Amino acid sequence: MIRPMIVRLVALLGSLSPLLLHAQAPESLMVVEAYSGKILVAANSSIKRPVSSLNQLATSIVAVDWATATAADISQLVITAPPTVALVGGPNPMHLQPGDKLTLRDALYSTLLGSDNLAALTIADHIGSQILAKRGKTGDPVAAFVVEMNRLAELVGMTNTKFVNPHGLERPRANGYSCAADVARLSIFTMRRNALNFIVRQKERQINVIGSSGKRGYLIHNPHELLGAEGLLGIKTGASAAAGPCLTTCMDREPLVRVKPDGSKGATPRRLIVVLLNSPDRFSRTRSLLQQGWSIYDAWLKDGAPVTEARREILAVPAPN
Repeated sequence: MIRPMIVRLVALLGSLSPLLLHAQAPESLMVVEAYSGKILVAANSSIKRPVSSLNQLATSIVAVDWATATAADISQLVITAPPTVALVGGPNPMHLQPGDKLTLRDALYSTLLGSDNLAALTIADHIGSQILAKRGKTGDPVAAFVVEMNRLAELVGMTNTKFVNPHGLERPRANGYSCAADVARLSIFTMRRNALNFIVRQKERQINVIGSSGKRGYLIHNPHELLGAEGLLGIKTGASAAAGPCLTTCMDREPLVRVKPDGSKGATPRRLIVVLLNSPDRFSRTRSLLQQGWSIYDAWLKDGAPVTEARREILAVPAPN
């Protein structure tokens, strides 16, 4: 009698643990200049924690990289929502049902702008199936896709990250995690993909779904409140009970042109990435951190861009291929 009660109590605590984590965890943040890797502001940036649908940045990178590798046209490739979408909760802006069809591009729009858990799962199911088929294997296609997400994390240097699903929903005894520094790395990688760079800067997008009753159209809005400010390019919002309000943002400035000793001119591109995890006032905090970050970066450049201890001062991100 006592043992079953203990088992149930452990299970209950397991289901509550994400909520307790959110309640106890401080805000994590990082501000980094993307091209130099210079860390400008950071706090609790290595703490492992849930990051909600920021997880979907990795989903999208794996998807577009697969499309590139297989010469698939994301605007033409049609994917089908699997039966398992009926079991997924959270945002579903397109009201996806099992059997609904849409292009991979529209699924990416709904994932990145609408934090669409069902679209993310549909992407993973289709591409995971293709990966298994190419390898002559059978199994869970979504699990195969998540393996690729974790390979991406390893490639990017995200040592404090583990992905367990393509959408970021927290599950009892199966929660993924990341940290502000790793989300910054992931954001830098995302913005290097032209297709994703274009998607995340859109304020809205009309997309279409074909279901059993015909074609349905939806207007997906980007909830990033700062989008539209000069130089601001997105990129992703996220929120859940365990993760709290999360936001990653990219902002560009015109390249800094300098005259070299030989008289030629050189241009230094400038891009800030701001990551906030569990930040109740994420948009105003981001606005303030962008101003602070640019000020620190400009002063650093003026001082000759010194680096005393690269491991602490520079965010290591693999160079573009």
